[in-house]
Amino acid sequence: MHPMPGRIPVSIIIPNYNYAHFLERSVDSALGQDHADVEVIVVDDKSSDGSAAIIRSYGDSIRACLRPRNGGHAAAFNTGFAASSGRIVMFLDADDYLYPDAVTRIVDAWDTTTAQVQSRLHIVDERQRVKDVFPPPELPFDDGDVMPKLLHKGRYQTTVTSGLAFDRSTLETIMPIPEADFRQGADGYLATLAPIYGQVQSIDECIGAYRIHGANHSAFGEKLAERARWRVTHDFHRLAALSDQVSGEGLTMEPGQTILHDPLHLEERLASLCADRSRHPVANDSRLALAAHGAIASLEMTASLRRRAILAAWFLSVGMLPRKMAMAVLSWKLDAASRPAFLSRFSKPIRRAMG
Repeated sequence: MHPMPGRIPVSIIIPNYNYAHFLERSVDSALGQDHADVEVIVVDDKSSDGSAAIIRSYGDSIRACLRPRNGGHAAAFNTGFAASSGRIVMFLDADDYLYPDAVTRIVDAWDTTTAQVQSRLHIVDERQRVKDVFPPPELPFDDGDVMPKLLHKGRYQTTVTSGLAFDRSTLETIMPIPEADFRQGADGYLATLAPIYGQVQSIDECIGAYRIHGANHSAFGEKLAERARWRVTHDFHRLAALSDQVSGEGLTMEPGQTILHDPLHLEERLASLCADRSRHPVANDSRLALAAHGAIASLEMTASLRRRAILAAWFLSVGMLPRKMAMAVLSWKLDAASRPAFLSRFSKPIRRAMG
C-alpha cells in the first residue's frame, strides 16, 4: 500500500431523473459526510417532477447542473464529471444515500495505485428499511489486479453505482462515456474499464444504501424478457468498450468468446432466449449450448464447491427441461417475486448455506 499524501478532495456527483421523492435524502447524505473536502454536484437530466426546484433550494451548498434535454445515465455522468474537480470521484444514484463516514472509509482505503474502490451497500425499500446486503456477504469481492479475470470472462465481482469511487486521472482516460450505448448502466462501463489503469480496493462494510423500488431500473423483475435483453446487450457494449480500450494498451481479447465464461451473462442470455425467442438479440443461440457454457463457467467461479455445483446443475436443468418448466426455474432464480412461498421462505438460509 502507498498512502495518498495530504487531504484528498472528493467529488460526489448525483445524477437525477424524476426522483424528486428520494432526492433530498440523497443530497443531504452527500452534504453530511464527515470528510473535510467534499464537493456535491447534482445533475438533473431534464426531470418533469419538480426535481429542479429541490435542487435550486440547496443554493450554493451544491453545484447544480440542469441539463436542457434528457440524455440518460451516461450523459448525466459526463455532465457531472465535467463540472467536478475532486481527486476521487463518486457517482451516487439519486434514489440511494451514503452513511456519514462513507467518504472517510473510501479515502482510508485509497493509495497511489488505486483506480477504483468498491463497497457493499445495504439494500433498502422505499421506507429505508434494510432488507439485505449487496453484493451478498458470501460473495467475496475481486480486488487488486482484476484484469486477468476481466480478460477471461469480461466481469469480476464488484458493485453498483453508489458503492463505487474512481481515481480522477483514470476517469479522464476513459470518459466521456458513450451516451448512446449507455443510456442506462453507465456504472458498468466505468467499472469495466477503470481496472485497466490501476488496482481495485474493496471495503466489505456497507457505506450506504441501495434503494430498490418500483420505479428504478433494478426492479423491473416482472418484465423478465425485457430485463434479460437489456442486460445481454449491455454486456456486449461493455465488452466492446473493454476490447477497444485494451487494444490501445497492447492487449487483445475476443469479446464473443470471453463472454461465454461469464455465468451472469449466460443466465440472462438463457432468460432472453426462453422468454421471447423472437426478440432475442443473439441469432443461432440454443438453450443446450448456453446451458453447457453456463455449467462450465459456474465451475470456474470464485465460490464454494457447493455453490458452484448447484449453479452448474441449475444451468443444465434450464438447458434440458421442457421450455415451460425451464422458464419457471429461470424465473425463480432471476425474479424473487415469482418464487413459490416455500422457496421464498428458505431462499436466504439456502443462500447462506451455499457459502
